[in-house]
Amino acid sequence: MLRRAFLSGLFYRRGLPAVDNNTAVRRFYRRMERAVVRCVPWESKLTISFTLDGSHKHMLRDQTEELGKVLARISNSIIKARGKGKKAKANKAGEAAADVSEEPVVRLYFNGDFVSEDSLNSDAWQDGAVLQVGETKYKIDRNPPTFTTAELPASLLAGFPVCPKLEVEFGDLKDCTFTWYRESSPNAHAPGQDGCWVEAGSERVFTPSNLDIGLRVKLKCTPGNESRYGVAKELVSSGTVEAGPGVCTFDNRHMYTKKVTDASTVRVVSYNILADIYAQTELSKTVLYPYCAPYALELDYRQSLVKKELSGYNADIICLQEVDKGAFSDSLSPALDAFGMDGVFRIKEKQHEGLATFYRRSKFKLISQHDIMLSEALMKDAVHSMLLEKVSSNPTLKEKVVQRSTTLQVTVLQSVSDPSKTVCVGNTHLYWHPKGGNVRLIQMAVALKHLKQVSEEHPGTLLFCGDFNSTPSSGLFQLLSQGSLPEDHSDWASNGPEELIQMELLSPFRLTSACGEPAYTNYVGGFHGCLDYIFMELEALQVEQVIPLPSHQEVTTYQALPSVSHPSDHIALVCDLKWK
Repeated sequence: MLRRAFLSGLFYRRGLPAVDNNTAVRRFYRRMERAVVRCVPWESKLTISFTLDGSHKHMLRDQTEELGKVLARISNSIIKARGKGKKAKANKAGEAAADVSEEPVVRLYFNGDFVSEDSLNSDAWQDGAVLQVGETKYKIDRNPPTFTTAELPASLLAGFPVCPKLEVEFGDLKDCTFTWYRESSPNAHAPGQDGCWVEAGSERVFTPSNLDIGLRVKLKCTPGNESRYGVAKELVSSGTVEAGPGVCTFDNRHMYTKKVTDASTVRVVSYNILADIYAQTELSKTVLYPYCAPYALELDYRQSLVKKELSGYNADIICLQEVDKGAFSDSLSPALDAFGMDGVFRIKEKQHEGLATFYRRSKFKLISQHDIMLSEALMKDAVHSMLLEKVSSNPTLKEKVVQRSTTLQVTVLQSVSDPSKTVCVGNTHLYWHPKGGNVRLIQMAVALKHLKQVSEEHPGTLLFCGDFNSTPSSGLFQLLSQGSLPEDHSDWASNGPEELIQMELLSPFRLTSACGEPAYTNYVGGFHGCLDYIFMELEALQVEQVIPLPSHQEVTTYQALPSVSHPSDHIALVCDLKWK
């Protein structure tokens, strides 16, 4: 009531015609500018942002400071600005500058009453308060939904989803609004001109068509929460939409994965997506992948393909290897978040790439993470003491094992629809060297013991995915699929007698390769073979469907992988597993 009385009095004092109070209030607020205040209890400062006389003001003040000091600062800045303006005009006209020392009215109201100037900032700047600065009034918007990050990807391809990187404070992306625009014609966009844009979409993700080639796109996104909206942001692409590669190796595979599976099924993907730090080396360009067009090795281009491929699988669990740190945070996470998935990342020590595991929010929730670096665990965890003793008997082998930064990512997920169902997801990328079978066996022995510990702490079923750098004829595959490896297996001597140890290994799990033994999951100019697997326990899950791999013709269209139509030198494994 006080607020209405104050507003009504204000309108009458200005000589406005008598209108009902509700109409007066609406008109009053429509005329007001907006001042945004950010104030959170875990920070000592608050910020006050508003536009005055065309200049944007951004004030950083102590929360415990008295309001009067802030108001005085605003007043002084106005006097100073006016003084400079008057002096400049006077100098131009050759006259003396007029006195501008009269203080403007700077006050803060709440519910129609003046807020006491000895109030603390944290208490004074309430949502809905009104700041008067001279003749201008501002409605205080305290902690409105705000985009802290809003970016469009650098590469835009026709037929490929454009997923903005968005982070919102005091809001939720599901409550935000999105409007996409395309240029009306090439180069039509110019700063300050709105007539050149044509509305093109209203979803969080936009997929440009061939008609958009050569045009820029714009996104107007408004942050929101369940009760209100914040200040909209407009993002214009730095470049134009380019032509896509046409048919990709994964297009036919998407025919089998058009919909998300129901609660009785879990769709799993394992994929080494080729880290940029390896794709951009001179060795890669001239020796490993000389057949691949240079632009198709660029990260932005390959990420466009990876995002389309992964989103089209509609998976529930995705395990990725060779994930660049920046690609995870700036590209994959925003994209897969838009398609309903959350992700966790584990960097590989001494490297700029690592492992990522994503899961569908509607089907799983994250219970815990148990990531380890395998060499570090071998050296420090007492559970591996016998293995360490055996490895230490060969100093050459021990040094090689300890130098490796190979990591095991372990993520425990719980079914949303049936909390009694728990999945322990292992994700790894083992030592790469063709003669490193002995090192990989030691790495796997550490991994299996760790996975056993986690599974005892969180009973459920195990999914063990990754690039194991081991073919089906290897000792490692035998260990996982048959449960044991004899001490005289040839892989112990994979790099000659100087690195030889002999020991029997036993697996605590009964595992099977869900996708069988494909002819190859890695296809490059000098090698092709099966190195990637999705291992599973048969007690809780059974294979319902294995998504067919690309045909040999598709894989070799551009000689080998990667290519303009395939973003990695590996092929994704995709399968549907049904709960028993």
